[in-house]
Amino acid sequence: MSNSADSPGTESSAGHRNRFRPVRILTVAVFALAGLIFFTSFNTAKGTNIRTDSSMLKLSDLIQERSRKNKELDDSNSVLRNEIEGLAEEGDSSTDDGTKATREKLADLANRAGTQEISGKAITVTLDDAPPDATAKLPGYPEPQPDYLVIHQQDLQAVVNALWQGGARGIKVMDQRLISTSAVRCVGNTLILQGRVYSPPYRIQAVGDPKKLKQALADSAAIQNYMVYVNVYGLGWKVADDGTVTMPGYSGTVDLHYAKPAG
Repeated sequence: MSNSADSPGTESSAGHRNRFRPVRILTVAVFALAGLIFFTSFNTAKGTNIRTDSSMLKLSDLIQERSRKNKELDDSNSVLRNEIEGLAEEGDSSTDDGTKATREKLADLANRAGTQEISGKAITVTLDDAPPDATAKLPGYPEPQPDYLVIHQQDLQAVVNALWQGGARGIKVMDQRLISTSAVRCVGNTLILQGRVYSPPYRIQAVGDPKKLKQALADSAAIQNYMVYVNVYGLGWKVADDGTVTMPGYSGTVDLHYAKPAG
């Protein structure tokens, strides 16, 4: 009886082990595969974070690199232009009235074009984004949207236009002199000026009568609107006297660039 009782129990245990043996094998295989994947990933990364690997180029890096190269080309162009002008002055030894008149006319045109340095009293206007955690400082105004807290293209244009209106003899935005073909363009809160990229704070310097320049800024309706955001949300605004300065001439290319039909 004991043998017949033991036999079913023995067969049941054996059957129980046999049913779960494939599952155990599969579990071991899964862990082995996971270990292989981990080892392969580690070997590929060589101990670095693949997601943030510095060798992976970002669009912002490409833009900054292109901006740097454009600056180098502008500097090189400026040097060559000065050399050409120097050689032209050395080679032209004529002193007749016609030549003098022509030279004076060319100098006047160069001055108006902004390619010659100028000296005089100047002011600098600085615009900057508001703090990201800014709140409305005055009652009756809504809490700020992200759009309220950054400098926009129209803000920069308003300052430049007011300074021209105030009789500025020359204007420099950041480190570049403006000429008749200059365009102030913003993408988000990033300034793109003549092939180069800038971030706030933005500095705009103007050579002229400081009193008239400041008055033109105060009279501008666009700037009056901007000052509301300065007072309510904390946008940056500063006007400083620079004394007498020498503003360099424009050193970039003067060729016009425009789109052409494909083909």
